[in-house]
Amino acid sequence: MKAWENHTRRKYIFYEVKKCNMCGSNSSNFQLLGKRLNRSQGFYPNKMSGITVSVCKCKKCGLIFSNPLPIPESFMDHYGLPPGEYWQEEYFDVQPDYFSGEIDWLKQLINSGHGTKALDVGAGIGKCMRVLERNGFDVYGLEPSEPFYNMAVGQMKIDPGHIYPTSIEEADLPENFFSFITFGAVLEHLNDPAGAIERSLQWLKKDGIIHIEVPSSRWLISRLINRFYKIRGLDYSGNLSPMHPPFHLYEFSIESFEENSKKLNYSIADYGYYVGKTYMPGIIDFFIKPYMKWTNSGMQLVVWLKKN
Repeated sequence: MKAWENHTRRKYIFYEVKKCNMCGSNSSNFQLLGKRLNRSQGFYPNKMSGITVSVCKCKKCGLIFSNPLPIPESFMDHYGLPPGEYWQEEYFDVQPDYFSGEIDWLKQLINSGHGTKALDVGAGIGKCMRVLERNGFDVYGLEPSEPFYNMAVGQMKIDPGHIYPTSIEEADLPENFFSFITFGAVLEHLNDPAGAIERSLQWLKKDGIIHIEVPSSRWLISRLINRFYKIRGLDYSGNLSPMHPPFHLYEFSIESFEENSKKLNYSIADYGYYVGKTYMPGIIDFFIKPYMKWTNSGMQLVVWLKKN
């Protein structure tokens, strides 16, 4: 492993991946997809300067990851930014339907009456915690970023006794305590997502549910970009963003969780896909979004895990 400092003065340790994080498959099952710059690379990455890491795909479970894995020397190098710099301004508005679909979905999977204990991993400024509270949950949160934690307590009025300024790796929570744990846009940022799932299962009651929303490795737009690069003879990939916002280290398939469930003894209660943004002109969206919905090739994968 070695440290490096890029143009934005972030320091990294580059860790060689020898086994798939989700299924444990060794490197002989890794497929090289291309290189990824430490900046937004667009359609002409070969004309840009910067640091690249290789992007690989596990042929057994479909997990996409950077290899080597760039681990920031300091967590705050990535996520210590003021919230207004990391999220768009409208992020701070809690819309009436925010997380409502997920709560309705959850109620189809478990009985979630008043006082049901829930945990929001990566609580951010506390929007999801606030919505869960309004729906009768006794909710707790983990948020390791100091600016986000301060925003949650100071501006969103989250009870400081219910949100902890720590990471999932360092959290000390009681076993078999929660009926519901949510990872909303979290696992793709973690060095060890499988380890985070295993840890959260310890805190979950039997038959409890874990909600996970992650980037899908089947996203059509990335596949189209990769095809464009290949046609032009470029060895680059449109997957991931390990060294620039939003700092995605992984993309997942449903097979990633199916294989991981065999190791950690949980079952998949349900799953689905969100189309999301395409970053294409509106006229293209008119045709491509229905196709993405029909083929389950949208941006986000939503998985519901049940503790056995």
